[in-house]
Amino acid sequence: MSILYKTCVTIQELQVNILADWNVSGRENIPPGGPLIVASNHLSQCDPSYLTIGVGLKRWIRFLAKRELFDNSMAGPLLRWYGAHPLNRSGVDISAYKFAMNLLKTDGTLALFPEGTRSPSGLRKAQTGIVKIALASGAPILPVAITGTERFGNWSRGAFFPTGPVRFKIGKPFSLPSIDGKINNEVAQSLSDSIMERISMLLPDAYQGVYPTPTRIKS
Repeated sequence: MSILYKTCVTIQELQVNILADWNVSGRENIPPGGPLIVASNHLSQCDPSYLTIGVGLKRWIRFLAKRELFDNSMAGPLLRWYGAHPLNRSGVDISAYKFAMNLLKTDGTLALFPEGTRSPSGLRKAQTGIVKIALASGAPILPVAITGTERFGNWSRGAFFPTGPVRFKIGKPFSLPSIDGKINNEVAQSLSDSIMERISMLLPDAYQGVYPTPTRIKS
């Protein structure tokens, strides 16, 4: 974990504790070592920052971020400092896949948003990329749920002037079932849905979107 990463996370956590009504629950569920995929809902541009604050310094979280963000004069340098890797969302990105696999093979932590894009009005149907990475790497998945960041709008507001209630809930880690051979799209989508259901169980009803559930995972 780089000194810059530690410094940024520490400063951001101090800032959000002072300016916002910030609450984290379930940190005891974070595995202390080994490969890990953090799977979260996605409400705002600033969610990656809140993932790092929520998980804290127990793990160095790395990201796949859409390639266009790296061209932004403010976001680009920050993404590189945090150790993010560009992702081409218009097709299969072999470079991003190799980055993810190499990271997990060395017991790293990869954060993914299974929905593939922001959905501030509630959970939307998940894509299947997370399933392929989880099955190929064997890494457990840590479900987390963020609420409140949808009010911030742009990235700078959430990063530098956070206000109001922001909640970060961490569920228990789980692994996908072992499957031999190549899986079809139907199975991949079913497994993606099962990941989203874990996230949904950590969310209030208003945020559950297309994955409504009457049950909650207690953390």
